[in-house]
Amino acid sequence: MTRLLRYTLLGLLTAIGLLALLLYSLTWRPEAKEAMPVSCNAKAPSLVPGQALKVMTWNVQYLAGKRYVFWNDLAAGTDEGPTDADMAFSLDEVARVIRDEQPDIVLLQELDDGAKASDYQNQLKLLQERVADLYPCSTHAFDWKADFVPLPPIFGSVGRQLATLSRYQIEHAERLQLPLAPANFISRQFKPRNALLVSYLPLSDGGQMAVLNTHLDRARQPDDTLQNQITAVAKVLDRFESRGTPWLIGGDFNLLPLGQYRRLPAEQRTPYSADSALHLLWDKYPMIPTNNEAGGIDRGRWLTHYPNDPGLNGPDRTVDYLFYSPRIKRVAATVRQDDTLRISDHLPVIGRFLLPAAP
Repeated sequence: MTRLLRYTLLGLLTAIGLLALLLYSLTWRPEAKEAMPVSCNAKAPSLVPGQALKVMTWNVQYLAGKRYVFWNDLAAGTDEGPTDADMAFSLDEVARVIRDEQPDIVLLQELDDGAKASDYQNQLKLLQERVADLYPCSTHAFDWKADFVPLPPIFGSVGRQLATLSRYQIEHAERLQLPLAPANFISRQFKPRNALLVSYLPLSDGGQMAVLNTHLDRARQPDDTLQNQITAVAKVLDRFESRGTPWLIGGDFNLLPLGQYRRLPAEQRTPYSADSALHLLWDKYPMIPTNNEAGGIDRGRWLTHYPNDPGLNGPDRTVDYLFYSPRIKRVAATVRQDDTLRISDHLPVIGRFLLPAAP
C-alpha cells in the first residue's frame, strides 16, 4: 500500500469518525422506557373511585394558527414557521378554551420547546403560566428532538412535546417508545420518535388510573408504521385491562374511522389505508367519537382535523380520539368546533366519564 493510499484511507476514516461524532452530538436517542419528570403540588387531590372526570385531548399545532401552508402540509407549501404574533394569539386562544372548558385532565400534542420554527419557545411553560391555577400537576415528554436537522425547510433545531395537565395528583409518569418509521440509519436520527406519555394517577382507595397521551406517525404514504404503532399501543392497553387498572388514552392517531376513507376526495386519501389500523383498538375498546358518530347523519360534528390546505374551507376528517377502558362509563362527548377553527389544524375532543366505583 502506497503512502498516498494510506493517508487517503486514514483521512476517510477520520472523516467518518467525525461525522459519526457529530451525528451523535446533534441527535436524541431515548430509551424504550424512561421515567418522566412530574411537577405536582402536594395539595392536589387524588381521584376517587366512582367520581366524574372530564378529559380533553388537543393537538395545538405548535401554536402556529391557520394562516399558513407549511412545507410539510402540502407539496406546494412554502411557509417554514409562524410569526410571534400568530403564536401569541394561538397561545391566548388555547388558554381561553381550556379555561372555558376546565377539563380535569388535558392531553396536549405538538407543543414546541427549543424549535427554530417556533422561535425557540418553551410553549408548555408559556401555557402553564396562563392555567397554573387550574392544573397543579403536569408531566411532559419529547417525541421529536434534535439540535440541528439538515433538511432545508427546517435547517435548525426541532423540539416537540406531549404534555399532560391534571387537576389531580400524578404519582409518576413514563415515556414508552413506539415503533419507528422505516428509514436509513442517518435520516432516522432526525425523524420524530412517536411515543406514549403514561401518567399514573393515584386513587383514594389505594389503586391507580393510567392516563395515556400520544401522537402517532404522520404517514406520507401507507406503510406498516401506523399498524406497528397501533399494535404496540394495543399491547400496553391490554396489559392495563388485564390488571384491572382503569385507563384512558387520547391523542392524534392520524388514522380514520370506519367508512371515512371513501368520503375523502381521491387526492386526500394518499396517507391513509381503506382498512384503518385503528380497528385493532375499536374492536376491543370504546372510542370517542364512535364509528357510528363519525359516519352517521351528524358526522360533521365529529370532524377533528382541518388541514392547512387552501382548497378546504373547514374540517374534513376525524383523526383525534379518546379510547377508554370498558370499566369506565361515558357520560357525554363533543368536538369543540364553533370557536376553534382558527387556532390549530386540529380541534379539541372532550369526554365526560364516570370512573369505576370501589369494589
